[in-house]
Amino acid sequence: MFDRWGVWDALPESERRRWSLEPFQRVGPLRFGMRPEEVTAALGGIASDDPWHHTRAALPPERCAAVSGECGALGLTIYYGLEERLRGIAVDALRGPQVYADNVALVGRVPSELEQWIVHRAENREPFSELFYADLGLPGSRSLGVVICVQRAGDRLLTRPVFLPAEAMDAPAGSLPPEAWGTH
Repeated sequence: MFDRWGVWDALPESERRRWSLEPFQRVGPLRFGMRPEEVTAALGGIASDDPWHHTRAALPPERCAAVSGECGALGLTIYYGLEERLRGIAVDALRGPQVYADNVALVGRVPSELEQWIVHRAENREPFSELFYADLGLPGSRSLGVVICVQRAGDRLLTRPVFLPAEAMDAPAGSLPPEAWGTH
């Protein structure tokens, strides 16, 4: 069986890039608010080796990204607003970099384990300040700025996190086009 990148198998942890999360500020070298050319530069020109496939969303400008860029070699889908500023990052469960928050890996995990970790984090925070469920029951962390989507890997599901800036946390599902939340 093949997925959109060519195989169902996930890239081994040892071959993944290792990125850290600074909630609402950056994911690895990518900072929210960057322009497309700044994203390419931050990725060290890697994006120029595998062209970005850009699409425009036909949704109200106040609600979602206008342009998204996808790069299979990096395992990333980047969402820009109408002003062409970075406003969302989806990391492919099979090919994307491993992103760490509080020393916990967020990409390519068993969804129930990561959800349990978020629930556990919520127990040590103010009520209703941490855990939330976006449309379709996707768990998220308000303090980390992430919604944990899932992606098919053969007969398994793995986590495909979508990272957002602070201003998107009031209505995460409406901040990006519907395809950002779908399973692959």
